[in-house]
Amino acid sequence: MQQQSDETSRALLEAAHRLLTELGSEALTVRRIATEAGMSTMNVYSRFGGKDGVVDKLYRHGFERLFAAIDSVPTTDDFANDLMSMARAYRQFALDHPTYYKVMFRSAIHDFTPSDEATDVALSGLDVFVQRIRTGQDHGAVRSDASYPATDIAAWLWASCHGLVSLELFAVADERVAWPSVFENGMRAAIAGLQPSTAHQG
Repeated sequence: MQQQSDETSRALLEAAHRLLTELGSEALTVRRIATEAGMSTMNVYSRFGGKDGVVDKLYRHGFERLFAAIDSVPTTDDFANDLMSMARAYRQFALDHPTYYKVMFRSAIHDFTPSDEATDVALSGLDVFVQRIRTGQDHGAVRSDASYPATDIAAWLWASCHGLVSLELFAVADERVAWPSVFENGMRAAIAGLQPSTAHQG
């Protein structure tokens, strides 16, 4: 029975993903999701409680997939290269899964508010960056002082990466800006600036 439930839930989520991708957020209604999955609306309510529950699950799945991609980046002796590989994994996820990315950062469905549980999942990803930064600090590869804690550094890198990726994903000024090279050069410069030898100490 549990397997059947899982298959039903998965089919509904896939249907919602298709509707969102092909027709936009206006098409994401309980009835349309159920019809697209070939089921009754009762399945949507019994599994997810309604449309918001479906979107909440997509939101969580997106972050879980993103963090899995980032976690797959191995830790080596080259700290700067490891951070760059994490940034590339972040960008590749967004390019490979643009619908999830837009749901995750709430540009696809403007009236959606994630549940507390889903928000906790999203914020847990910051811990991955923070731990990497602390590892770099422990090995002397990143500046370490009370005025610039690891959480702040991780948040700044996340914001920098997200900003560049979002501009590329939404094709902002792409007729003039080569976003792939801007991403590479910008993130490399940001990461290099974390080194104790180059970071501002004032």
